[in-house]
Amino acid sequence: MSILRLEEWLQTPQGRYLLDWEQDGLDRLVADIFGYHAVQLGLSGFDLLRANRMPRRIDCGPQGRDLRCSEYELPFATGSLDLVLLPHVLEFSAHPHRVLREVERVLVPEGSVVISGFNPLSLWGLRRLMARRGAEAPWSGHYRSAMRIRDWLNLLGFEIQESRFGCYAPPLRTPQWLERWGCLDRAGSRWWPVLGAGYLLHGVKRVQGMRLITPHWRGRKAAAKRLSPVAQRDGSTRNMQ
Repeated sequence: MSILRLEEWLQTPQGRYLLDWEQDGLDRLVADIFGYHAVQLGLSGFDLLRANRMPRRIDCGPQGRDLRCSEYELPFATGSLDLVLLPHVLEFSAHPHRVLREVERVLVPEGSVVISGFNPLSLWGLRRLMARRGAEAPWSGHYRSAMRIRDWLNLLGFEIQESRFGCYAPPLRTPQWLERWGCLDRAGSRWWPVLGAGYLLHGVKRVQGMRLITPHWRGRKAAAKRLSPVAQRDGSTRNMQ
């Protein structure tokens, strides 16, 4: 239910402020990720993969538009997806490690995972600490730092390609006050970039030990060339060693 409440909150001025920044960042990021199959897991009320150009884009999750499934058991074959987007899934999941392991399973080698999250090291993270027990989304989520998520991804064999932070204004409720504090967005990206309310991470699945295997005929051809006969002055031949 928390993720559904998050979708409702994203329609408020406060939520729209964060969503607009995330959508702009995702548009820039996923537009350059290529392949055949992309999946958005969660926040089905928003088309966050709209800028991606893969021929098959699937929205799935407990309330998915295309497929309804658990985030712990994705209905895809191992090594079948090129991109998985996790918009605030880890913050509202009881077992975030299981989610990431399942994403690693379904991704092809060199496949991408893109994660959006709330930054606990921000004014919004401070607001969450002050929230009472039973608070509604987004303050009910378990905020995890981008550094922790990077560590989890590294343990699963992912290599971080890019990280972005944004939304430096305090978590104010009205668009007028958010606009008044807009100067912090310009200053924050320059002076304290890792203290934004939200972050985006892009990781690529690396498979250790992969190498290009050349055809065997190249080796046989080289060996035959080394052993080719060479004519002698007396008309005899000998093999080159």
